[in-house]
Amino acid sequence: MNIPADLKYTKEHEWVRLEGETAFVGITDFAQSELGDIVFVEVETLGETLKQGETFGTIEAVKTVSDMFMPADGEIVEFNQKLGDTPELINTDAYGEGWILKIILQNKAQLNNLLDADAYTKHVNASSH
Repeated sequence: MNIPADLKYTKEHEWVRLEGETAFVGITDFAQSELGDIVFVEVETLGETLKQGETFGTIEAVKTVSDMFMPADGEIVEFNQKLGDTPELINTDAYGEGWILKIILQNKAQLNNLLDADAYTKHVNASSH
């Protein structure tokens, strides 16, 4: 299981990578492996400003549909268009080509409340027993 040290994580298995005022958001390697083959990603919140914990979209795998949640308050400024044709990028490159959103953070300090790689690893290990 891949858990990069330079990212922040939510207990709902989203990751955040800060680049200046913009943050990339996706789901973790653990989440994609639990979901299985991803067939569709839906984000109808483009252009909206959502609060931390609000649902920004859904991800559909062969057997299930899961909500995805905002890791921090922010305006959704971009959806990864590649996922329209190739949603399986989330399975093959969850932290790279498989990113889902770009957001402009409203409150960077909220990232301090998210899990670091060590805490996320412990969370995953505790929840998978």
